[in-house]
Amino acid sequence: MRDPKDLKILFAEDNRIIQRIAFFTFGQMGIPIDFASNGKEAFEMYRNKKYDLILMDMQMPVMDGLEATRQIRAFEKETNPDTRVYIVALTANIISEKKDECLLAGMDDFMEKPFQEQKLRSLLLKSF
Repeated sequence: MRDPKDLKILFAEDNRIIQRIAFFTFGQMGIPIDFASNGKEAFEMYRNKKYDLILMDMQMPVMDGLEATRQIRAFEKETNPDTRVYIVALTANIISEKKDECLLAGMDDFMEKPFQEQKLRSLLLKSF
């Protein structure tokens, strides 16, 4: 497993309070992260800096997490089909229909908001 401190992580979330919680939580673990405030911004940031992990809110302005994930997967397919960023859906309610929708869009996992440090650590261990 790679050291989480060496991972390039993008947190795509439009809610400033949740961004601050993420900043604090990741900071407590010594893990630097970048932030995107909408799906379009997340996609553009991914194109410019290949992230290892993207935590993607489902509902954001400009472009939602599902469409951003579809665009990321299409970009990966065009540019380097052997490389795939691990994308985790962030949502307040994980119901089976939403899980299916996330998987069809190309997401790899799910995490409920508000997230807790222990759940985040488990995700990092499971993912990398």
